[in-house]
Amino acid sequence: MDRLSAMDVFVRVAETGSFTAVADHLGLARSMVTRQVSALEAHLGVKLIARSTRSLKLTAEGEVYLERCREILGLVGAAEGDLSGGDRRPRGPIRISVPVSFGVRYLAPLVAEFVNIQPEVSLDVDYNDRQVNLIESGIDMAVRITSQLDPTQVARRLSTSRMLTLASPDYLARHGRPELPQDLAAHHCLGYTASARSSWPFRVDGETLWVPVKSRLQSNSGEALMDACQRGLGICRQPSFIAAPALKAGLIEAILTDYPGPEVGIYAVFPSNRYLPTRVRTLADYLAECLGPVPSWDQG
Repeated sequence: MDRLSAMDVFVRVAETGSFTAVADHLGLARSMVTRQVSALEAHLGVKLIARSTRSLKLTAEGEVYLERCREILGLVGAAEGDLSGGDRRPRGPIRISVPVSFGVRYLAPLVAEFVNIQPEVSLDVDYNDRQVNLIESGIDMAVRITSQLDPTQVARRLSTSRMLTLASPDYLARHGRPELPQDLAAHHCLGYTASARSSWPFRVDGETLWVPVKSRLQSNSGEALMDACQRGLGICRQPSFIAAPALKAGLIEAILTDYPGPEVGIYAVFPSNRYLPTRVRTLADYLAECLGPVPSWDQG
């Protein structure tokens, strides 16, 4: 038995809760995965996973052993990376998950260029607005855009974006321009259904004020809401990376600019308790450098 290989398989099974999923991900027969975990249990003389027809559950010994395996595999990965030589090029597959609008508009050309300049790296990009479980989905890195990152997540800040309140010149001519956030109560608003709240935050006198809004049209697509806003259907709240082209073209205007919304961070998020491979770290470094602290959509 290759003990390190068996430990790696055990960690994957424990994290995904499925022998079949691990077998599919590694390209092995399910029986081989089961055999490796069984061999590890026989070597240790304890049961690590309690199996039933419907689920897998770690035993108390399995919980302790899982954390030790993560530590050991992380140290092995770090040691190999440190000893491989400073001129070693990143190599191997990377699977990433990115939001649809931001991914297609800004990340697609960057990851294409990354593959071009790193010929020994391959990229599998999942464009998805759903926040997938990185460990269960076999994702090496996800790009998340949020004003409040979960403190338990392992992440690196790549860039930032402003939240803007927007309306078309036509809408403002017909309905008037709100001067205060509270004025939105008398206006048609366009709601983002991915948010659980029916109110928008504004900074007023150094404090955050949540203003209730009534949504005439709702969507889980920022691009669709921008289109509706440009057509004069209502006021919307969008990050500057989505709004920038329409703003520069004069199709919409930023309103309530004295009462800004929260800044949102753009982060690379990684699976917890895992050694970060050189290829993944190199990709995160590359994206942070290309996007920059003052990104192109917030310039000018």
